[in-house]
Amino acid sequence: MSETYVECLVARNGSLLIRFCKMLFMMLTVVFVVIGIVFIPGLLVAIGTGVAAYFSYLNADIEYEYLYLDKEISVDKVMAKSRRKKVGSYSLDKMEIFAPLNSHRLDSYRNRQLKTLDYSSGIAAQPEKRYMMIWNGDTKIILEPNAEMIKAVQNVAPRKVFTD
Repeated sequence: MSETYVECLVARNGSLLIRFCKMLFMMLTVVFVVIGIVFIPGLLVAIGTGVAAYFSYLNADIEYEYLYLDKEISVDKVMAKSRRKKVGSYSLDKMEIFAPLNSHRLDSYRNRQLKTLDYSSGIAAQPEKRYMMIWNGDTKIILEPNAEMIKAVQNVAPRKVFTD
């Protein structure tokens, strides 16, 4: 039995709002710690803004890691290069189609109301690097795989994978 293993890491383009909130909460934490030295309730507010700064820090730097192993694509979310969370695991047996986001082969799926999961960088590049996978008939998954991963998926399901 031959097993193919392919790994791909994609950095998510952080939004301006998240980066602004991260800096705002960090500055507010410092201000309220200084105020808390004199006025005790300032420390309670500093704790709250510190927690908000921590979570905005985690969500400001997000990467997605795709792992292809034995007819299955698993997606992990790496937050701030320190925490990892498994987001999903998708069997290629339930995949309907895998094609570039702007492919004409996806036209019949465009008007369907599907749950959308975006695990890409969020950047529309020319030529389009993002791919859409329709999985289990009710989920639209947007990925940004490398050429090696596309080739591995195409070897398993050649009639479902398109690269046009």
